[in-house]
Amino acid sequence: MNTYHNERSQKDPFPVTPCSGPGRVVLDTSLFVNPDARTSLGDSPTDALETFLFLAAQIHILEFYMPPSIFEELLHFVDKDKIPGDLLVILHQKPPKRHELKCPAFLLYELIDDMRERVNKGLRIAEKAVRGAEKTKVDEMIQDLRKKYREALREGIIDSKEDVDLLLLSMELNALLVTADQGLIRWAEKLGIQWLFPEKFKDYLIGAIKRTELISGK
Repeated sequence: MNTYHNERSQKDPFPVTPCSGPGRVVLDTSLFVNPDARTSLGDSPTDALETFLFLAAQIHILEFYMPPSIFEELLHFVDKDKIPGDLLVILHQKPPKRHELKCPAFLLYELIDDMRERVNKGLRIAEKAVRGAEKTKVDEMIQDLRKKYREALREGIIDSKEDVDLLLLSMELNALLVTADQGLIRWAEKLGIQWLFPEKFKDYLIGAIKRTELISGK
């Protein structure tokens, strides 16, 4: 699977011209918080954010955005005293225009069908746990039930207002979405939103730095 998904990506991942203005990138918290996703940026959320800010400060052909709801979430994971003061200059906080954006109606139908299927799957998992209750210790049964129930109902789906903010903002800005969340990736593809695996984000930034230097004649 390609790590950068866009019809024009094979030609130019940074399609910037004097008329079109800078490209836009929307960032999810998972880019900095998920240990597997942030490996190329740093060992901790704070290190990952510092590395991003250092690289992003050298890029003039891209603008970076994060919904306020996601930004507040990120601040819970980082050491605020170690974050450079130019954070708010480089990473723009912008809520989506929730009352102005339009989404295709078929997505509502798909969401309802998906939720019905997941609820039914959750019921089957609960029934199986009850039938096996006599053979399993209560604590073990509850732990196993929670794990399987969570997988059935939450994996691969958008399940929070923060997820919706990311999708809507990416739609509004026609931006590249950087996330490790499989639910967001799945729905981004349904909406035709470009997305990038976090593991490749540092390479993406380094490529943008080179393009910036090329355009500026350095």
